[in-house]
Amino acid sequence: MTEARKSFDFAIKDAEDLLIRFDNENSSALERNSEALKRAGMVMAFSAWETYVKDRFKEEVSVWLCSVNGSLIGNFVQRKVDEDLKRFFNPNAERTKMLFKNYFEIDITNSWKWDNYHPPQARKMLNDLVSKRGGAAHQANTCLETPHLIKRDELDKAIRFLKGLVRAMDRYKV
Repeated sequence: MTEARKSFDFAIKDAEDLLIRFDNENSSALERNSEALKRAGMVMAFSAWETYVKDRFKEEVSVWLCSVNGSLIGNFVQRKVDEDLKRFFNPNAERTKMLFKNYFEIDITNSWKWDNYHPPQARKMLNDLVSKRGGAAHQANTCLETPHLIKRDELDKAIRFLKGLVRAMDRYKV
């Protein structure tokens, strides 16, 4: 298990805790609007995913650069890595693929196989969820009549999906 995976397993608990809190508040007799917890849970789940991708990438780069660490070429590549990671956000399938392809000449998304998912379905699901996460993060719910952007089962499914995706990607040896 990579260090990136260990960090992900810790970070995804924030999203899981928000889902539990949503369930607890929803079953309470108190009048509360706990819908924000689902949106926050989606954002936290994807924060854990983004952190995993960056950390996993950095782990692979550090192995790749160990023999040239501190040299001119090593320093040059490390600066390029740092610049690329500063611009790396919302890691959908294409962005994740290109990050690993540009440095290691591999399509990391081909490793996204587990349970009932194969790479094409996993790519599509990730892209759909990243889009939904964008809506949750950048679109305020301003009307009580508007249907909720994130449904409870969607957040639960997103968390399970990301955990499966990380397990599958973590098994892949770059």
